[in-house]
Amino acid sequence: MKPVIERARAKINLTLHVGKSSSGGLHPLESLVMFARIGDRLTAQIADEYSLEIDGPFAKGLSAGEDNLVLKMARQIGGQPAHFTLTKNLPVASGIGGGSADAAAAARALLAIDADRSPGNLMDIGADVPVCFQSHTCVMYGAGEHIDIIETETVYPCVLVNPGRAISTAAIFKAFDHMHEGARSPKGHAIGVDLLEAAREGRNDLEAIACEMVPDIMTVLMELNGYEGAQLCRMSGSGATCFGLYETSSQARLAAAQISTKFPHWWVEHSFLGGS
Repeated sequence: MKPVIERARAKINLTLHVGKSSSGGLHPLESLVMFARIGDRLTAQIADEYSLEIDGPFAKGLSAGEDNLVLKMARQIGGQPAHFTLTKNLPVASGIGGGSADAAAAARALLAIDADRSPGNLMDIGADVPVCFQSHTCVMYGAGEHIDIIETETVYPCVLVNPGRAISTAAIFKAFDHMHEGARSPKGHAIGVDLLEAAREGRNDLEAIACEMVPDIMTVLMELNGYEGAQLCRMSGSGATCFGLYETSSQARLAAAQISTKFPHWWVEHSFLGGS
């Protein structure tokens, strides 16, 4: 059988509304999510045992051991083993679902090899795995287990920027709980035909906290907002990656080029949100 290749697309939270944590420590969330056309690449080949090798620009320091989410997902699914090759193109711990997208790609690859398998409870691997498994424009609710797919042809030119600072999701939520003991419930979305307007009416409840912890995030947002055609610039997830949506692809491409020149050590990518 030929190798199965899956894309692990970057997950972008256009909004992220966070409620007060439950007694179990989970936060009710509501997020308008789109996926970028860039991401990691996962290849699965039938083998005698499950194994993983990692290459790509962000492979350094990433474990290929049993704690990797790709292998955790593979062990949960079981059945015919496979050897995985993960090309890591997305920065690690960056708020764009990299590890969860990789795990979701592993699930899709194994199901392509054997459709009779079951992925089991994707939430057991991670809260973002269900939405990354769908990899489709949607609103996610609860702890991430509820997903409402939005059928749309909308595509936005975008720029993704990470200042090279990894942020602990656990640390961000701990700070959120400390600062917002009486946190409000997620706001709710009224999703119509204009996703951009829906996103503008929302917010990222973790952005201010992340900016305080890593001031470079504020610098990134100011840069993204400073170029012609910028329509919405915000942090994704728990950071530190930020996105800028632009009116045209040429405006986004120019912004990416100029930011890359000004900050050569940042990760900067021109892409599109939405589509396939």
